[in-house]
Amino acid sequence: MTSFQPIYDLAVQRKGGEAQLHSLLPKVLSSKELASKGDDRYLAMMCKTINQAGFNWNVIENKWPQFEDAFHGFDVQRLAFKPPEEWEAYMHDTRVVRNWNNIKAMMHNASFVFFTGQEHGSFAQFMADWPPSDQVGLMLYLKKHASRLGGNSGFWFLRHVGKDCFTTTHDVIQAVKQAGYETADHPKSKRDLTQVQNAFNHWHEETGLPYSHLSRIAACSTGTNHPTDQLQQRLNRFKAGSSSTTQ
Repeated sequence: MTSFQPIYDLAVQRKGGEAQLHSLLPKVLSSKELASKGDDRYLAMMCKTINQAGFNWNVIENKWPQFEDAFHGFDVQRLAFKPPEEWEAYMHDTRVVRNWNNIKAMMHNASFVFFTGQEHGSFAQFMADWPPSDQVGLMLYLKKHASRLGGNSGFWFLRHVGKDCFTTTHDVIQAVKQAGYETADHPKSKRDLTQVQNAFNHWHEETGLPYSHLSRIAACSTGTNHPTDQLQQRLNRFKAGSSSTTQ
Protein backbone atom coordinates (compact mmCIF):
# COMPACT_ATOMS: atom_id res chain seq x y z
CA MET A 1 0.00 0.00 0.00
CA THR A 2 1.18 3.53 -0.78
CA SER A 3 2.65 5.48 2.13
CA PHE A 4 1.20 8.88 2.98
CA GLN A 5 4.28 10.90 2.01
CA PRO A 6 3.54 10.99 -1.76
CA ILE A 7 -0.06 12.03 -0.97
CA TYR A 8 1.20 14.81 1.30
CA ASP A 9 3.78 15.99 -1.24
CA LEU A 10 1.17 16.14 -4.00
CA ALA A 11 -1.25 18.09 -1.80
CA VAL A 12 1.51 20.60 -0.92
CA GLN A 13 2.35 21.02 -4.60
CA ARG A 14 -1.29 21.48 -5.64
CA LYS A 15 -1.99 24.05 -2.90
CA GLY A 16 1.18 26.06 -3.48
CA GLY A 17 3.14 25.18 -0.37
CA GLU A 18 2.92 23.77 3.15
CA ALA A 19 1.63 27.00 4.68
CA GLN A 20 -1.29 27.15 2.25
CA LEU A 21 -2.14 23.49 2.81
CA HIS A 22 -1.92 23.76 6.59
CA SER A 23 -4.26 26.78 6.54
CA LEU A 24 -6.99 24.43 5.28
CA LEU A 25 -6.68 21.84 8.05
CA PRO A 26 -9.72 21.59 10.36
CA LYS A 27 -9.53 22.08 14.10
CA VAL A 28 -9.53 18.86 16.09
CA LEU A 29 -10.51 18.80 19.75
CA SER A 30 -8.64 16.70 22.28
CA SER A 31 -10.46 14.02 24.26
CA LYS A 32 -10.41 16.36 27.25
CA GLU A 33 -11.99 19.16 25.21
CA LEU A 34 -14.65 16.84 23.79
CA ALA A 35 -15.50 15.58 27.29
CA SER A 36 -15.82 19.14 28.61
CA LYS A 37 -18.55 20.09 26.15
CA GLY A 38 -22.08 20.22 27.44
CA ASP A 39 -24.35 17.43 26.21
CA ASP A 40 -26.70 20.16 24.99
CA ARG A 41 -24.09 21.14 22.38
CA TYR A 42 -23.95 17.63 20.97
CA LEU A 43 -27.73 17.52 20.71
CA ALA A 44 -27.73 20.97 19.11
CA MET A 45 -25.26 19.82 16.46
CA MET A 46 -27.33 16.72 15.75
CA CYS A 47 -30.29 19.00 15.13
CA LYS A 48 -28.34 21.37 12.91
CA THR A 49 -26.74 18.58 10.88
CA ILE A 50 -30.09 16.87 10.28
CA ASN A 51 -31.80 20.10 9.26
CA GLN A 52 -28.97 21.13 6.94
CA ALA A 53 -29.09 17.82 5.07
CA GLY A 54 -30.64 18.51 1.68
CA PHE A 55 -31.31 22.12 2.68
CA ASN A 56 -29.56 25.45 2.19
CA TRP A 57 -27.03 25.64 5.02
CA ASN A 58 -27.25 29.45 5.20
CA VAL A 59 -31.00 29.32 5.79
CA ILE A 60 -30.52 27.07 8.83
CA GLU A 61 -27.56 29.16 10.04
CA ASN A 62 -29.55 32.40 9.87
CA LYS A 63 -32.48 30.77 11.65
CA TRP A 64 -30.33 29.08 14.30
CA PRO A 65 -30.99 31.49 17.23
CA GLN A 66 -34.69 30.68 16.81
CA PHE A 67 -33.93 26.95 16.94
CA GLU A 68 -32.03 27.51 20.19
CA ASP A 69 -35.00 29.39 21.64
CA ALA A 70 -37.60 26.88 20.47
CA PHE A 71 -35.69 23.89 21.86
CA HIS A 72 -34.91 25.51 25.24
CA GLY A 73 -31.19 25.86 24.53
CA PHE A 74 -31.21 22.11 23.80
CA ASP A 75 -31.67 21.26 27.47
CA VAL A 76 -31.26 17.49 27.13
CA GLN A 77 -33.23 16.37 30.18
CA ARG A 78 -36.10 18.78 29.51
CA LEU A 79 -36.38 17.62 25.89
CA ALA A 80 -35.99 13.93 26.74
CA PHE A 81 -39.10 14.07 28.91
CA LYS A 82 -41.16 16.48 26.82
CA PRO A 83 -44.65 14.96 26.22
CA PRO A 84 -45.65 13.94 22.66
CA GLU A 85 -48.21 16.72 22.25
CA GLU A 86 -45.49 19.35 22.81
CA TRP A 87 -43.37 17.77 20.08
CA GLU A 88 -46.38 17.78 17.76
CA ALA A 89 -46.82 21.49 18.48
CA TYR A 90 -43.53 22.20 16.72
CA MET A 91 -45.33 21.54 13.45
CA HIS A 92 -46.96 24.96 13.98
CA ASP A 93 -43.83 26.70 15.36
CA THR A 94 -42.27 29.07 12.80
CA ARG A 95 -39.02 29.20 14.76
CA VAL A 96 -38.02 25.77 13.42
CA VAL A 97 -38.22 23.90 10.11
CA ARG A 98 -41.67 22.32 10.28
CA ASN A 99 -40.69 18.94 8.95
CA TRP A 100 -42.15 16.10 11.00
CA ASN A 101 -39.33 13.69 10.19
CA ASN A 102 -36.79 16.17 11.52
CA ILE A 103 -38.86 16.92 14.60
CA LYS A 104 -39.28 13.19 15.32
CA ALA A 105 -35.52 12.80 14.95
CA MET A 106 -34.99 15.52 17.55
CA MET A 107 -37.43 13.79 19.92
CA HIS A 108 -35.58 10.47 19.48
CA ASN A 109 -32.10 12.01 19.74
CA ALA A 110 -32.93 13.91 22.91
CA SER A 111 -33.67 10.56 24.59
CA PHE A 112 -30.61 8.96 22.96
CA VAL A 113 -28.27 11.67 24.29
CA PHE A 114 -29.88 11.64 27.74
CA PHE A 115 -29.80 7.89 28.34
CA THR A 116 -26.36 7.44 26.77
CA GLY A 117 -25.17 10.16 29.11
CA GLN A 118 -26.70 8.34 32.07
CA GLU A 119 -24.76 5.22 31.13
CA HIS A 120 -21.40 6.85 30.49
CA GLY A 121 -21.41 9.78 32.91
CA SER A 122 -22.20 12.18 30.07
CA PHE A 123 -22.77 11.95 26.36
CA ALA A 124 -19.68 14.11 25.95
CA GLN A 125 -17.60 11.49 27.76
CA PHE A 126 -19.04 8.77 25.55
CA MET A 127 -17.94 10.70 22.47
CA ALA A 128 -14.52 11.49 23.90
CA ASP A 129 -13.81 7.87 24.82
CA TRP A 130 -14.59 6.35 21.42
CA PRO A 131 -11.23 5.90 19.59
CA PRO A 132 -10.75 7.41 16.11
CA SER A 133 -9.21 4.07 15.06
CA ASP A 134 -12.76 2.63 15.24
CA GLN A 135 -14.65 5.48 13.64
CA VAL A 136 -16.63 2.99 11.56
CA GLY A 137 -17.86 1.40 14.78
CA LEU A 138 -19.01 4.78 16.07
CA MET A 139 -20.74 5.53 12.77
CA LEU A 140 -22.61 2.23 12.92
CA TYR A 141 -23.57 2.91 16.56
CA LEU A 142 -24.99 6.33 15.67
CA LYS A 143 -26.84 4.87 12.70
CA LYS A 144 -28.40 2.16 14.89
CA HIS A 145 -29.19 4.09 18.07
CA ALA A 146 -29.63 7.71 17.00
CA SER A 147 -32.04 9.01 14.37
CA ARG A 148 -31.06 10.29 10.91
CA LEU A 149 -27.33 10.21 11.64
CA GLY A 150 -26.39 7.48 9.20
CA GLY A 151 -24.35 8.13 6.07
CA ASN A 152 -22.98 11.61 5.40
CA SER A 153 -24.96 13.22 8.23
CA GLY A 154 -23.05 11.11 10.73
CA PHE A 155 -19.69 12.10 9.23
CA TRP A 156 -20.51 15.80 9.27
CA PHE A 157 -21.88 15.64 12.80
CA LEU A 158 -18.53 14.26 13.98
CA ARG A 159 -16.56 16.85 12.04
CA HIS A 160 -18.72 19.73 13.29
CA VAL A 161 -18.32 18.80 16.97
CA GLY A 162 -14.55 18.56 16.59
CA LYS A 163 -14.22 14.78 16.83
CA ASP A 164 -11.10 13.51 15.07
CA CYS A 165 -12.49 11.77 11.97
CA PHE A 166 -12.14 11.19 8.27
CA THR A 167 -14.89 11.89 5.75
CA THR A 168 -15.87 9.94 2.64
CA THR A 169 -16.11 12.72 0.08
CA HIS A 170 -15.34 11.80 -3.53
CA ASP A 171 -11.80 13.20 -3.40
CA VAL A 172 -10.95 11.45 -0.14
CA ILE A 173 -12.13 8.10 -1.48
CA GLN A 174 -10.20 8.56 -4.72
CA ALA A 175 -7.01 9.12 -2.69
CA VAL A 176 -7.75 5.99 -0.66
CA LYS A 177 -8.28 3.93 -3.81
CA GLN A 178 -5.18 5.33 -5.50
CA ALA A 179 -3.21 4.25 -2.45
CA GLY A 180 -4.21 0.65 -3.13
CA TYR A 181 -7.23 0.10 -0.86
CA GLU A 182 -10.20 -1.62 -2.49
CA THR A 183 -13.43 0.16 -1.64
CA ALA A 184 -16.50 1.46 -3.44
CA ASP A 185 -16.63 4.97 -4.89
CA HIS A 186 -19.41 5.67 -2.40
CA PRO A 187 -18.62 3.36 0.52
CA LYS A 188 -21.65 2.44 2.59
CA SER A 189 -21.21 -1.21 3.53
CA LYS A 190 -19.24 -2.18 6.62
CA ARG A 191 -16.72 -3.95 4.39
CA ASP A 192 -16.05 -0.87 2.24
CA LEU A 193 -15.95 1.51 5.20
CA THR A 194 -13.54 -0.81 6.99
CA GLN A 195 -11.18 -0.55 4.01
CA VAL A 196 -11.27 3.25 4.37
CA GLN A 197 -10.70 2.92 8.11
CA ASN A 198 -7.71 0.66 7.47
CA ALA A 199 -6.17 3.26 5.18
CA PHE A 200 -6.50 6.01 7.76
CA ASN A 201 -5.29 3.80 10.60
CA HIS A 202 -2.19 2.97 8.55
CA TRP A 203 -1.56 6.63 7.67
CA HIS A 204 -2.09 7.72 11.28
CA GLU A 205 0.45 5.17 12.51
CA GLU A 206 2.88 6.31 9.82
CA THR A 207 2.57 10.07 10.36
CA GLY A 208 1.05 10.66 13.80
CA LEU A 209 -1.30 13.19 12.19
CA PRO A 210 -4.95 13.48 13.28
CA TYR A 211 -7.45 11.63 11.10
CA SER A 212 -9.19 14.91 10.25
CA HIS A 213 -5.94 16.36 8.90
CA LEU A 214 -5.13 13.21 6.96
CA SER A 215 -8.61 13.37 5.43
CA ARG A 216 -8.26 17.00 4.32
CA ILE A 217 -4.75 16.44 2.94
CA ALA A 218 -5.94 13.37 1.03
CA ALA A 219 -8.81 15.40 -0.45
CA CYS A 220 -6.37 18.12 -1.55
CA SER A 221 -4.18 15.58 -3.35
CA THR A 222 -6.72 14.62 -6.01
CA GLY A 223 -9.79 15.80 -7.90
CA THR A 224 -10.44 19.40 -8.99
CA ASN A 225 -7.75 21.70 -7.63
CA HIS A 226 -9.83 24.55 -6.23
CA PRO A 227 -7.93 27.76 -5.35
CA THR A 228 -6.77 27.86 -1.74
CA ASP A 229 -8.49 31.19 -1.03
CA GLN A 230 -11.80 29.77 -2.27
CA LEU A 231 -11.42 26.72 -0.03
CA GLN A 232 -10.45 28.98 2.88
CA GLN A 233 -13.68 30.95 2.47
CA ARG A 234 -15.68 27.71 2.57
CA LEU A 235 -13.76 26.57 5.62
CA ASN A 236 -14.41 29.86 7.40
CA ARG A 237 -18.14 29.50 6.77
CA PHE A 238 -17.95 25.93 8.07
CA LYS A 239 -16.13 27.09 11.22
CA ALA A 240 -18.66 29.86 11.78
CA GLY A 241 -21.52 27.37 11.57
CA SER A 242 -19.84 25.01 13.99
CA SER A 243 -19.00 27.82 16.41
CA SER A 244 -22.58 29.11 16.57
CA THR A 245 -23.72 25.69 17.73
CA THR A 246 -20.89 24.63 20.02
CA GLN A 247 -20.21 27.82 21.96
